[in-house]
Amino acid sequence: MTDTSMADTTYKRVMLKISGEALMGDQGFGLHPPTVQRIAQEVKSVHDLGVEICMVIGGGNVFRGLAGSAQGMERTTADYMGMLATVMNALAMQSALEGLGVFTRVISAIRMDEVAEPYIRRRAVRHLEKKRVCIFAAGTGNPYFTTDTAAALRANEMACEAIFMGKNGVDGVYDKDPREHADAKRYDEVTFDEVLAQNLKVMDASAIALARDNNLPIVVFPLDEPGGFRGILAGRGTCTRVHG
Repeated sequence: MTDTSMADTTYKRVMLKISGEALMGDQGFGLHPPTVQRIAQEVKSVHDLGVEICMVIGGGNVFRGLAGSAQGMERTTADYMGMLATVMNALAMQSALEGLGVFTRVISAIRMDEVAEPYIRRRAVRHLEKKRVCIFAAGTGNPYFTTDTAAALRANEMACEAIFMGKNGVDGVYDKDPREHADAKRYDEVTFDEVLAQNLKVMDASAIALARDNNLPIVVFPLDEPGGFRGILAGRGTCTRVHG
């Protein structure tokens, strides 16, 4: 029986930000359908609580604008290619969610009316009120901005109560990569200013500043832990909370 109560979560509306690489599974490139399906199940488990969910998915599993630029491609063109990669990932996630019976809308910052809705803030809010998952694609629609910044921007516009950063292989924020350094220090809580001052790898600086200026907390948790998203929302599991 589906649990539709919100008794075990304090959040009404959240933003889930995941990287494109999270959709690769064990592959080195592209989409791994079983992994997409697993993440969709995680989203559905939180949706079943009655939580309104926004999503932003990166495009690094298909194309990363900064990497393309580093190899000699003109930066603006490379960034637009990266934005299109996020649309592909959003459509894949939409298909997986709707296969589980979760109504979903892909909303693109770049108009492509045949495959996604254009971004209109009031319409997106209405979708959330109707308990549809909204996947915001194509970043902010502008080059030189990452999907981290897009997540912070849309989370503020949608009046989300927190940004949940799903990470693979790590259970929070560390002072250095725990997969490479055995002495890495993990934080239970950290402030926005500390993240910026110490250059901690949470989100890029523009996204952190946008979250800080609007007092929007960020929760970093392990996406590859089964039931992790729902558990963190309910106050269980290991995570790092970034706040003012």
